[in-house]
Amino acid sequence: MDKIGVYAVPFIIVLTVVFGAVKKVDLFESFREGAKDGIGSLISIAPSIIGLVIAVNMLSASGFFDMVCSFLSPVCSAVGIPPEILPLGLIRPVSGSGSFAVLSSILDTYGADSFIGRAASVMSGSTETTFYAVAVYYGAAGIKKSGYTVPAALIADFSSMLISVMAVKYL
Repeated sequence: MDKIGVYAVPFIIVLTVVFGAVKKVDLFESFREGAKDGIGSLISIAPSIIGLVIAVNMLSASGFFDMVCSFLSPVCSAVGIPPEILPLGLIRPVSGSGSFAVLSSILDTYGADSFIGRAASVMSGSTETTFYAVAVYYGAAGIKKSGYTVPAALIADFSSMLISVMAVKYL
């Protein structure tokens, strides 16, 4: 089974070259145009990503996430969410790499087979990096107003948090 992964990328590259040759497409020019479009997309979304990274680092360094976690812990306990996974729920909509670091810390502390570890793992896989996705996709498309996208996505993230914990607890 490991051999499939070794051959997948070379196979896709060869298939692309063969398909381009059959269709008589100038592959180098197509690649160059695609790379040029990619650079344009990168330039258009860079301000959004830089702003998001700075905001996450500032909130984390200021202790904001810790303050919110201590404020929400009683509420989470009341609805059945372990307070230990609350930092993951708060950082996940903002930062994928930050949430991975929090998940890793939870798994190191409580273990992957513990209720907290399993709930955190399911939560991590069930939620989205909402603000990152909005910044990237809306930035690339040049959309200035997100409308109901962010509130709807945050409601979906919160629902996923609750359902993740319930799924681990009851299934």
